[in-house]
Amino acid sequence: MEQKFGVNSIDLQKLFDFCEREGKTVSYRKGEQMECEGEPSQWFGFVTKGCFKYVTQGISDDKEHITWFSFEGEYVGDYPSCLNGTPSQTTIEAMMPSCVLRVSGEQLTQLFNQNMESMELRTIIGEHLLNQARARYLDFHRATPRERYGLLLRRCPGIVEHLPLHAIASFLCVTPQQLSRIRKAVTFEE
Repeated sequence: MEQKFGVNSIDLQKLFDFCEREGKTVSYRKGEQMECEGEPSQWFGFVTKGCFKYVTQGISDDKEHITWFSFEGEYVGDYPSCLNGTPSQTTIEAMMPSCVLRVSGEQLTQLFNQNMESMELRTIIGEHLLNQARARYLDFHRATPRERYGLLLRRCPGIVEHLPLHAIASFLCVTPQQLSRIRKAVTFEE
């Protein structure tokens, strides 16, 4: 499956084939939730159209904070939580009309329990998620907001044409005004 926005560093063809064979295509309207923070996580899938944001509510400010995106060609879901049926750590919401080739966490667990090869796939996905989270955490410490914007553009070249400024700003942990200044500075350098 070709990725429209992002670049994924692991081969998930076997997992995609499983979702295609055992899952079903589910459509989401803009703003519709695939998972809701605090409720049991149920779903895993591949975005075949559109994109999703991962949102958590601030503890003291009750503001929406975007922690991740899943774009066309990437997987979507609260992976660890859907495998265990534990509460989702974020709300996963469609940012535009979107479609997901979706399976349940139970189906995914059954796949992983079939043999060592499928268990190895589970491990690879877990390690990939850990590496993504670690890189994002380190970027908050070693990269300026402008550098984080550049990193996001490299990962998702088409993002600025498809997502509102406030969503990108939230993901980068800057204000929309700061992001406007960053974008202006980058534009005048080119």
